[in-house]
Amino acid sequence: MKLSIPLTAAAVAAILTGSANAETPANIARDMMQAVFSTFDAETAQNLLAKDYIQHNPAVPTGRAPIIGFIPALKESGITLTTHRILSDGHFVVMHNSYDNAQLLGADKLVGFDVFRIENGKVAEHWDNLTAKTPANPSGHSQTDGETRISDLDRTEENKALVRDFVETILIKGDMARLADFFEGNAYLQHNSQIGDGLDGLRAALTAMAQQGITMEYDRIHQVIGEGNFVFTMSEGLFADKPTAFFDLFRVENGKVAEHWDVISEIPAEMAHQNGKF
Repeated sequence: MKLSIPLTAAAVAAILTGSANAETPANIARDMMQAVFSTFDAETAQNLLAKDYIQHNPAVPTGRAPIIGFIPALKESGITLTTHRILSDGHFVVMHNSYDNAQLLGADKLVGFDVFRIENGKVAEHWDNLTAKTPANPSGHSQTDGETRISDLDRTEENKALVRDFVETILIKGDMARLADFFEGNAYLQHNSQIGDGLDGLRAALTAMAQQGITMEYDRIHQVIGEGNFVFTMSEGLFADKPTAFFDLFRVENGKVAEHWDVISEIPAEMAHQNGKF
């Protein structure tokens, strides 16, 4: 079993107050994922999933029964889960995960973001983006390494507003004249597989894409979820003219975007349910 989860601020607070087993949204989501992908405990998973569980993964039918029914095959496959980051905001929880021996999910090694809505102590809804694990990017960073520590809880709303402004101004409106407003000089750590660090790396990647005729368009933000210095956005748009879901995680430091991870996934025309990608 491979499960590595850094403590969130909420988990630290629970330990300090003697309530480490409290059923916080983060704990509920973590325990459900561990039951499905690490201990393969169908009974625990069923107890943690809502009866009317809503699924947005395009390939998985809605409801909890498909998840429970899939657990024996997952166990047989030898899949392992590693959680690199977990943050919670109200009823929403974001987990930054990687999966090994994950052929049943689409590739041997996968990286993804899993987003959950918790209601009445159960996992009620799920969104995700998955992509194949790739070699290090031009700056030597992987899709999952980097800072994990949650801090600056008192600046959560301020940081969420900053990231929303960045996505709306730069990625949706394309106002590149304001790009430098969101960064501390050229100091910017990038985990996208194709892009190097700093604004120089971002500009170089955008230029290369333009030369290849590849466009990336963000049209709409669906969710902004944040805890302290980490802010996650779920957006919709086009990549290479195909409907695409953009899941982005940002680390904010001193009022500037300091680090970025993402998983981009094409939105298929047909899904295993009627819930849509978002």
